[in-house]
Amino acid sequence: MTTPLLEIEDLHARVCDKEIIKGFNLTINEGEVHAIMGPNGAGKSTLSNVLTGKPGYEVTSGSVRYKGRDLLKLSVEERAREGIFLCMQYPVEIPGVPTSTFLKHAVNAVRKHQNLPELDTMEFIKLLREEGKKLGIGNEMIKRPLNVGFSGGEKKRLETLQMSILKPQLSILDEADSGLDIDALKVVAEGVNALRDGRRSLLVITHYQRLLNYIVPDFVHVFADGHIVRSGDKNLALELEEKGYAGFVKES
Repeated sequence: MTTPLLEIEDLHARVCDKEIIKGFNLTINEGEVHAIMGPNGAGKSTLSNVLTGKPGYEVTSGSVRYKGRDLLKLSVEERAREGIFLCMQYPVEIPGVPTSTFLKHAVNAVRKHQNLPELDTMEFIKLLREEGKKLGIGNEMIKRPLNVGFSGGEKKRLETLQMSILKPQLSILDEADSGLDIDALKVVAEGVNALRDGRRSLLVITHYQRLLNYIVPDFVHVFADGHIVRSGDKNLALELEEKGYAGFVKES
């Protein structure tokens, strides 16, 4: 039997003594795309932060296994090197650090962890330009400090560029459509879909069905009051769009 890529069992987590995640269960296999939809305050972003190891979130019970290993015992850096990537809702700005420098260090840290030779400057620049061109990211944007002065659409395209060059095993997209107009949304979706190779998996967290028109999920889960209250295929997202969350929240 194939080991799931990610297996979450009866997860409970809290922030500042307030329980946010309440008995959450989810299994993601290689190559699958899962979408989590839910109202504000359901715990969606808390889930992404717990999975990526952000400080300040306390897991009180339950388990999370990634590639068969106890994910909760791994540091933030170890999770990233093992292939977990978070596309943040609000990417942070890092003044003084050129985007290209940041990305080169990130790529080579992953390659070193995989026992692959590090890319030299010319090899990396070639890779960066090739992938950046697909997303409408030019040389000037790459030279700028990371996310500093970027528009919402530019930040999301840059997050997608990071995914395309890091090629994570599991990408978590936390409100990836936030602040995007329709053209930027299509560009980001095309970049994300390019990673769908039958092995890499996606966990797409969103409020709205429109993103799922472009990144079509295999499974959709309704998340309310800290846990999944209903699961289905892509048609469940359409039902949510039509009826809203009210009826599903009552199910929790």
